[in-house]
Amino acid sequence: MSDQSSPDVNTNAGWAKPVDRLKSPGVPAGAINLNVEGRQLSGLSAGFGQMWQKTYKVRLSGSPAAPQEVVKVWKAEFPTFWPKGNNLYVPLRGIQPGEVGVINLTAPGGLKLSTGIMVIYADETSFSFMTPEGHMFAGMITFSAFEEDNATVTQVQVLIRANDPIYEISFRLGVGHQAEDVFWQGTLTNLAQRFGVNGHVVQQNVLVDPRVQWKEARNIWQNAGIRSTLYMPVAIVRRLLGK
Repeated sequence: MSDQSSPDVNTNAGWAKPVDRLKSPGVPAGAINLNVEGRQLSGLSAGFGQMWQKTYKVRLSGSPAAPQEVVKVWKAEFPTFWPKGNNLYVPLRGIQPGEVGVINLTAPGGLKLSTGIMVIYADETSFSFMTPEGHMFAGMITFSAFEEDNATVTQVQVLIRANDPIYEISFRLGVGHQAEDVFWQGTLTNLAQRFGVNGHVVQQNVLVDPRVQWKEARNIWQNAGIRSTLYMPVAIVRRLLGK
């Protein structure tokens, strides 16, 4: 296994090679860099909750932009399409296989939830992220653009399990699903507007596996939400001291 500080990438195939532990790059002042350094990636087999496949699409009707152009812009300006208050701090090489990004999400009550992603695949028309231990869900997210009925279609597809019992309860109550849906619907709406289109998001949800994996209940000890909450007083003190 290779060290994530110098990504070992099979660029010919577009896939990042496996790593033992993640190493997060430096982030701008004011960003919170937690729950990434030293973590392992969390695939579907390591998640706790039900397995869902959720697909969000927007047709760029009337736009001449080809899928390759859309994905090129999407990669280059990725954080700008997220709903306000959320950010992905992309490393200098950008969205390339093997790179690790730090995420700060806005949660209820003004909490900043800190987590991250690793780019596991990228080519001209698609790219995929995998989440680390402690993230809201275990699994992968794939972003793509393709032609369909003489128009370019942009798509976000997630294949995920809630990472621990707390996150699963959130999903069962509908809160987790709603937050996820609003996030990616907003992202695709903003992307469509970037190409001059007021797009309508079409969504499809498929419950792939209704079972939970009780052996993964221990994932709760790495819950990024809990750890971010405990870190907040430290972050406030550092901000007041200018550190």
